[in-house]
Amino acid sequence: MLKNSPSYSLILFIILLTVVFIPLESMAQNIPELQNFNQTRISYNEKGMLILGGWAVGNMIWGGIAAGQHTGQSKAFHQMNLYWNSVNLVIAGFGYWQATKENPGSDFWATMSSQQSMEKILLFNAGLDIAYIAGGMYLKERGLRIDKDKFVGFGKSIILQGAFLLTFDAIMYTFHHTHAQELPQIVNQISLSPTGFNFSIPLGSFQ
Repeated sequence: MLKNSPSYSLILFIILLTVVFIPLESMAQNIPELQNFNQTRISYNEKGMLILGGWAVGNMIWGGIAAGQHTGQSKAFHQMNLYWNSVNLVIAGFGYWQATKENPGSDFWATMSSQQSMEKILLFNAGLDIAYIAGGMYLKERGLRIDKDKFVGFGKSIILQGAFLLTFDAIMYTFHHTHAQELPQIVNQISLSPTGFNFSIPLGSFQ
C-alpha cells in the first residue's frame, strides 16, 4: 500500500535526486585540470592589456609631439589620438590589474561563466569598434562638407583607432574562442560512478 502512495513516490524521487544528481554536480564542479585552462585565459588577457597599453602610450607620445608641430587637419588628428589613447591607457591598466588579481580556480561552472563572459565582451566591443569607424567616417565627411579641418582630423583619428581596436578585439576573440574548444576535451575525460555507473558530461553545445 505504501509503495502505491504519492508520498512514497515523492520520497523515492528525492532519494534518486540525492544519490545521482547531487554527487554528479558537486564532483563535476571542481576539476583540477581547469586551473591550467583558466591560467591560459588569464595570460591571454594580461598580454592583451599590455598590447593595448603599449599602443596607447605610443599614440600618446606620438600625438603629443606631433600635435605641436602641425596645424589644421594633422593637428586635430594627433590631438584626437592623444585624447583617445589616454582613455585606452586607463582601460588597459585597469584590465591588466584585474587579470593579475584573478585566481585560476578549478570550479567548472565559474570557468564556463568566465569564458563565455569574455567572449561576449569581445564581441560586444567589436560591435562598438564598428560604430567608432562609422562615426569617424561621418565626422570626416561632415568636416569635408562644411570645410572644417578639425572635424576631418578627428574623423581620421577615430577611424584609425576604431580599426585598431576592431583588429585587436577580433584577434583576442579568436584566441579565446579557440582556447574554449579545449573545455569539452577536459571535462569529457571525467568519469563518475557514485552508484556503479559511469557518467560523462557532454559539452558539444558549448562548441
